[in-house]
Amino acid sequence: MSSTQHGGEGAPDLLTLLSAGDLEVTGRVLGASNTTLLARVTSGERSLACVYKPVAGEAPLWDFPDGTLAGREVAAALVSEAAGWGVVPPTVLREGEFGLGSVQAWVGPPPDDGPYVDPPGTRRRAGAGRGLGEPGAGVIDVVAPSRVPDGWLTVVQGEGYRGEAVSLVHADDPGLVRMAAFDAVANNADRKGGHVLRGLDDRIYGVDHGLTFHDDPKLRTVLWGFAGRSFDDEVVVLLERTAAALDGDLADVLSTLLTDDELLAAQLRVERLLERRRFPKPPPGGRALPWPPF
Repeated sequence: MSSTQHGGEGAPDLLTLLSAGDLEVTGRVLGASNTTLLARVTSGERSLACVYKPVAGEAPLWDFPDGTLAGREVAAALVSEAAGWGVVPPTVLREGEFGLGSVQAWVGPPPDDGPYVDPPGTRRRAGAGRGLGEPGAGVIDVVAPSRVPDGWLTVVQGEGYRGEAVSLVHADDPGLVRMAAFDAVANNADRKGGHVLRGLDDRIYGVDHGLTFHDDPKLRTVLWGFAGRSFDDEVVVLLERTAAALDGDLADVLSTLLTDDELLAAQLRVERLLERRRFPKPPPGGRALPWPPF
């Protein structure tokens, strides 16, 4: 049986495989706030590792309606694909062993089979797991202020677990620039360092988009290093494509996943971003960082 990873074939083929292939659960990602299952989808000789998040396993939240996170995962992937952001791996909404849920292509190195349990005595950052890769994809980190890499941007300074001075930093990387702009469009309330991964194609991807597209401003991200910076030409083009997509057929598809108010709010966010042509700044006195940051 062949094993296909994202990047080896076109998105339409991947979406067909994710939607119609036989879905088999092979393990569970431990430590996730919602049920997150490692799975494999198979059709004939084609096979793909994926992540399956059933709606039934979503934890209730005070600010997002129950049972909507899987649909938001798919909405983020649809916007990313339609406008060419290239941030979110192919994702579909389908039935599986534990009911309806989102199924997303695995983008990193092939994961180990079986439950994600670290060997006794090991210590990892929150969000890290066997086979999951290093959180932050090598472009987001927490370091001593004296060890910030050249050219990296400091988001915030604080104290570590032992009271030592630390800085949350990220690279000035084109992939992160696109991700930060996309998150402003999607109103991502949970862009943690652990939600940034590097694919086999060496591109940077974002995962865990369940907390997106709220109609109230909720942008919480570890990518505030770009705050206030003017958009480059690529981001402007991507925003223009997003505006056109949200005013076209994509809106009809998103209306099955989001409320009318949420869809309208997304359209207005894109309009404002195009008017201001610069990255938003964190709101004064508001909660701007996800916690924990990884």
